[in-house]
Amino acid sequence: MKKRIALIAHDKKKDELVDFVKKHKDFFSKYELVGTGTTGTRIIQATDLNIIRYLSGPLGGDQQIGADIANEVILAVFFFRDPLSAMPHEPDVQALIRLSDVHKIPIATNSETAELLIKGLNY
Repeated sequence: MKKRIALIAHDKKKDELVDFVKKHKDFFSKYELVGTGTTGTRIIQATDLNIIRYLSGPLGGDQQIGADIANEVILAVFFFRDPLSAMPHEPDVQALIRLSDVHKIPIATNSETAELLIKGLNY
């Protein structure tokens, strides 16, 4: 199975992630992509990239990506988080980050870290 890259964004960060993926479309086109509900749809509409869409994060999408991490099919996670807004599904977010740490999966939670992650994966 081809390694996947996961794309997730909180509501206030969706535009930023969409713009980031558009900017790096050539990079992302080399991988199988998975994304949570609305985020995946918005990226598909903006880029025409093929993205396997999971449920919305609060409805289980974060956990679906966590399962992919545990099953060792995720290469990296681009999760643009909103650190200034309370999230009702924060335990799911923390579980996803914990799984990334346990399985040593790099996770970028903002655009600057994401730029560095792309450079590292292109190395």
